[in-house]
Amino acid sequence: MITVFSEEHQKRNAKTELYGGRLVPPHECPERAQIVLERVRAVGLGEVMAPARFGLDPVLKVHDERFVEFLESAWRDWVAAGNLGEAIPDCWPARRMTQRAPTSIAGRLGYYAMAGETSISAGTWEAARAAADVAVTAAGHLQRGARGAFALCRPPGHHAARDLYGGYCFLNNAAIAAQSLRDHGAARVAVLDVDFHHGNGTQDIFYDRADVLYVSLHGDPAHAFPYFSGYAEETGAGGGTGFNMNLPLPPATEFFAWEQALASGLARIRRFAPDALVVSLGVDTYAQDPISFFKLASDDFSAYGRMIGGCGLPTLFVFEGGYAVADVGVNAVNVLTGFEGG
Repeated sequence: MITVFSEEHQKRNAKTELYGGRLVPPHECPERAQIVLERVRAVGLGEVMAPARFGLDPVLKVHDERFVEFLESAWRDWVAAGNLGEAIPDCWPARRMTQRAPTSIAGRLGYYAMAGETSISAGTWEAARAAADVAVTAAGHLQRGARGAFALCRPPGHHAARDLYGGYCFLNNAAIAAQSLRDHGAARVAVLDVDFHHGNGTQDIFYDRADVLYVSLHGDPAHAFPYFSGYAEETGAGGGTGFNMNLPLPPATEFFAWEQALASGLARIRRFAPDALVVSLGVDTYAQDPISFFKLASDDFSAYGRMIGGCGLPTLFVFEGGYAVADVGVNAVNVLTGFEGG
């Protein structure tokens, strides 16, 4: 299996995250991707290659143009306004307030943010752009007949909606890849999200579409970020009704129950009969992860990789979460090697 990876991810090296009422070093850090890359090479998974550059066309297929312009200029505008720290929003257009992007960068941060924990720092835009290129490049290998490919993206993407960032995400790598697959001949694409947190952004982008099925297993949003998205009754809208499947699971879920939910999601994917599958590969379902409450062990990741492989679909894995840094490489690569044996 080929791995696509960009050293540009290191430009995203924020120093602050709002967590537990304090500004702390971010859980989402450059070491995560480097450790996964080291594991990919250690097990001989396959060739590691740099991405091609695609410009903004694939990004603008799923994201609002003004939102993309905001991301591109946000750090520059923040610094120009005289701010000394990293850019974190402090005001949002809440219920019954005007939904209009202000001129002030502080106001625009709140307008385009879905959460306040994620700072924008120097290099954020460049890293996010490179991650999108990683995803599109890896999707191209499926288009050319590969059974599987791994987009080692950083920053992650599945919380990025059409016009919102947050949850460490700026551009939605999995959605950009899924749309690229559609644009290059796939009549139907399924997205399977196995990250602990619900991929509110991916759901938002495809919610009214029947050509892209979204299936997500995640912590019950009554207890887990992003709190306001991911309930079972969210099944799609308009022409996309019935093409969004959420499988929320309670605190302390162990692999037996998680595996049953995955089997249900994979059954729905088989009925959909997609031409390709995109997996939002978050490994923060691990029992030792600092910001989740599931109880999967490292061997469980191999097992569910085999289950995904058993679908027999061309599959693109797009790296998302996983914050137990010592184990993130083992767990992510266990899924990939399990898939190859499945």
